[in-house]
Amino acid sequence: MAMDKDGSSSNGFAPKSGAANGGGVASDHDESESERLSADLALFLSDPSLQSALADGSLDLSSYSSTINSELVTLERECIALHRRAMPDVRVLREEMDACDAILAGLHEMLLGFQADLSGLSGDIRQLQEQSRSLAVQVDNRRQAEEGLRLFLERIVVPPNLAHVICKGEVDELFLECVKDLEEKFAYVQISEDNLDDPDCPDPSLVSSSGVPPASTVAGKEMVEHLSKLRLRAVEQVRAYFLKVMKQLRRPKTHVRMIQSHALLKYEYLVDFLLVASPVIHTEIRDVYVESMSKTLYTLFRTYNKQLLLLDMRLATRVDLIAVEEAALRDTFSTKVNMRKRGDAFVLGDRAKVLDGAITADTGGDMVAAQSCSPINAHLSLMNGDKYPYEMIFRSTMSHLIDAATNEYIFSRQFFKEYGQDDCWHSIFGKTLSLVLEQLENYLFNCHDAIAILLMIKLTHYYKRTVKSRRIDKVMEPFLDRVANLFWPRLKMIVDAHLRSIRGANAKKVGAGDIHAHLVSRRYAEFTCSILLILNRGRKTPGESNVNGLINITNGKPKDKPSYRGSAGDMLVNDLDVMVEEMVLLLKRLSDVHSTNKKRIIFMINNLDSIITIFKERRVSGRELNRFSELLVQQRELFVEEELLQTFSKMIAFVQQTEAHMSRISAPRGARGVAAPADVVNPEVVESLVHEFASNWKSGIEQINRNVLSYFSNFRNGMEILKQVLTQLLLYYTRFQDVIRKVWRGKPPSFCKDLVSTSVILAEIKKHALSI
Repeated sequence: MAMDKDGSSSNGFAPKSGAANGGGVASDHDESESERLSADLALFLSDPSLQSALADGSLDLSSYSSTINSELVTLERECIALHRRAMPDVRVLREEMDACDAILAGLHEMLLGFQADLSGLSGDIRQLQEQSRSLAVQVDNRRQAEEGLRLFLERIVVPPNLAHVICKGEVDELFLECVKDLEEKFAYVQISEDNLDDPDCPDPSLVSSSGVPPASTVAGKEMVEHLSKLRLRAVEQVRAYFLKVMKQLRRPKTHVRMIQSHALLKYEYLVDFLLVASPVIHTEIRDVYVESMSKTLYTLFRTYNKQLLLLDMRLATRVDLIAVEEAALRDTFSTKVNMRKRGDAFVLGDRAKVLDGAITADTGGDMVAAQSCSPINAHLSLMNGDKYPYEMIFRSTMSHLIDAATNEYIFSRQFFKEYGQDDCWHSIFGKTLSLVLEQLENYLFNCHDAIAILLMIKLTHYYKRTVKSRRIDKVMEPFLDRVANLFWPRLKMIVDAHLRSIRGANAKKVGAGDIHAHLVSRRYAEFTCSILLILNRGRKTPGESNVNGLINITNGKPKDKPSYRGSAGDMLVNDLDVMVEEMVLLLKRLSDVHSTNKKRIIFMINNLDSIITIFKERRVSGRELNRFSELLVQQRELFVEEELLQTFSKMIAFVQQTEAHMSRISAPRGARGVAAPADVVNPEVVESLVHEFASNWKSGIEQINRNVLSYFSNFRNGMEILKQVLTQLLLYYTRFQDVIRKVWRGKPPSFCKDLVSTSVILAEIKKHALSI
């Protein structure tokens, strides 16, 4: 560190001399010097010891400055001595630095040489880059040409394996793929100049050969002939295959659907190929299929129906009418009535189960229930000796028919791609539908089972909904309409035959019988209940159940008639209304055979009760039941009077005559306003009636009880009638006592002590009438 002449340091607090700056102090350095001075003073004052010394005035600045200068001199001398001791090392370091400078100079010369060489290489690299770009363009052009040529060759050249499969291979999936490739190649070589200009062409560059259409190329012209020959060979192979398969369709016990699925639909493209490559062969295949399937279906349904007819029960015959002649019920060699002929044709029973699946599907239920009633297995049923009503046979036939029609409808459109009015479905099913109609018409000609016909009508409506849901109603609904048109006239004829039998029936024809229910009543009730149950089965707005749990057939007002889906159903209901009145007239004619009025009443009650009981057991209600219930109430009232007149006629006559007499006369009144007894009744007659009733009333009630139990086979009906008879008896006796009290108001006669108490009579009545 150098020191000035005045002893101050060069980096001390004093400013630098003008000689160091090459002249006098510049004016712009004054401010910087003063700033440095201020900074030095601030540093000086920052020392706490100096600050405290200045504060108390003990610091001598001059002495302090001398001390500082001496310390600086000492430090300077030490620094010089240190530099003298390090001088050899500095000299060695200087020599090393000179050697490094020489090496770096040599490297600099070498790098300059490299730079000159690289400037020459950059020109070569630029030349190589230009050559590389040129070669890349050539390679791309060759690749494009190669790709175009490859696509062209792939589309036009026939591989050996393709030709081998088409010429000698079997029709299988590989053959199908080869035919597809062949059609693509043939369509490609047919592309002409017009096709290239077609706006529908997706990418003309892929179908042309360097802008030249395939049909105009030499290769294209050459390959057209070869491809045409291969197409003809493919047509021949396909024709032979389809004819072989369709020959299998005509074999007995052939699984048609499996052949259609695995042998025909699997190769439906080949049919489209025939339509384009050889329309004549396509027409031939179509005609052969139509003929084969038509004969197959015709044979299947003819055989199936023939087998099913062997299972028919034949529940009803010509003589199975409501009012059937008694001779028709007897065996040929016996005078007894055959019980097996009494009413099977009129009872619905389990036959309604044939509608279970149909009604479930109609009301929006699960379709599983609709499939639960599977068609009859004819072979198994024949082996087991089973028998079925004809409606089950009809359902089995129609189920198979509609399933086959649905399958064929879908298959023919998918296989032959025909969707017009003249498709092949009608040609296939025409003979089969005519056969089913003919078989049904032949059966109906000798059918007398109204229940079976009505069930089949219900099934026909269900099948109409089925074909509509399957979207085959266009072809099947006309057939089902013809089926329904066969049913309704026949049903009308059978119902009219029943009506005629009721109108023309009398005691001589149907048998007088005894006082119990006649067979005609049971047949009528079963027939009517069966018809109403079938008509109302599955209705969307069924009637509410009444207090007896019966289903009300009519809705709304009692006199309103429900609609049964068309005039034919309403006509049937009107016939049932007429049948009700005819049945009432027939019962009256049959009752006239009995000698006494009481027996006629008993006969009417038993028959009416039999009809009502069957209605309630079948849970059917409506106008018919109401009509017979009204008649039963009237007949019960008549029987009550007849039965009481037989045992207590004197007392009843006395009460009726006396009450009428007392209501007509105006009795002279004494001081108490009471008429004289002798003016109203004969006291001796009254006394005899009192004594007679007191001695005979118990035996009379027992006799009534025995009579009622013997007259009426229905225990519940007998109890109701017994209750009414005994209740009426109690009322008559109460009126008899009232007459006595009215006549002898002042002083009762002595025979009044023999009057029987009503509580005693009521207790005795309860012993006999258990339901009271």
